[in-house]
Amino acid sequence: MSPLRGILLKLISVLVFIAMSSLIKASSAHVPAGEAVFFRSFFAIPVILVWLAVRRELRSGVRVASPIGHVWRGVLGTTAMGLGFAGLGLLPLPEVTAIGYASPLLTVVFAAMFLGEKVRAFRMTAVALGLVGVLIVLSPRLSGSGVTNDREALGAVVVLMGALCSALAQVFVRKLVATERTSAIVFWFSVTSSVLSLITLPFGWVIPTPTEAALLVLAGLLGGLGQIFLTSSYRYADAGVIAPFEYASMIFALAIGYFIFDEVPTLVMLAGASLVILAGVLIIWRERALGLERARQRKVMTPQG
Repeated sequence: MSPLRGILLKLISVLVFIAMSSLIKASSAHVPAGEAVFFRSFFAIPVILVWLAVRRELRSGVRVASPIGHVWRGVLGTTAMGLGFAGLGLLPLPEVTAIGYASPLLTVVFAAMFLGEKVRAFRMTAVALGLVGVLIVLSPRLSGSGVTNDREALGAVVVLMGALCSALAQVFVRKLVATERTSAIVFWFSVTSSVLSLITLPFGWVIPTPTEAALLVLAGLLGGLGQIFLTSSYRYADAGVIAPFEYASMIFALAIGYFIFDEVPTLVMLAGASLVILAGVLIIWRERALGLERARQRKVMTPQG
């Protein structure tokens, strides 16, 4: 275990994923979201395969025990990705990032509903606090009028629906990890989303310009690299240590949005995002505390000698 190395890898993965989103956003004016999903997914596959080959896990790393579970995870994950990419063309990058933070909050709720996980008052209070933060972020977009505001309202709804689908996908991932290797989950999601994205081909795919094609291919490569850095980070530190650094994505999104896309964050957005981040950190802290307590109890109950 090397917590500092794990944290560094996590931060790199967060930066890579934000850079990937920025590339998708840069091409969103011309390239439809479904087409962007294809590039993001298809060009991540060779990166993942090379990684598995280097680790000599090419055969075992893609073996599956529950194909139908991967299909459902792929359908929900692909839908979430497509909605998120569509939102990038309608809203500022930091705002899309902030609304996306609703996903882990909703995962707590769905895990209780569909997996029977116990959710006590502390976590439900934190979830409620986070959802209030999401509503604060959404409020300016859903209360205006006019063409521009209608477009932004659509973007807010689209990104929120994407977060909901992402949370449902995470419920399937929680079930899959009981029988599947992480590498298999990552690889087959990229394959599934590449295939599913082709369903949108009749709805307006375009021939990207050379610059757009380069941006989209790079987005796919970065997506694969980001997944490798993320997966590797958990080899060096516990999830409870690493997870809070996911929220560094807001810092990166604010910087990229301001310097590259000329997006100035509003105080309302920052206030709402702060509440969502606080709620997420509280949930992670509580999960870590409960995990340590369960570990102490197991140690006490384990016969010695």
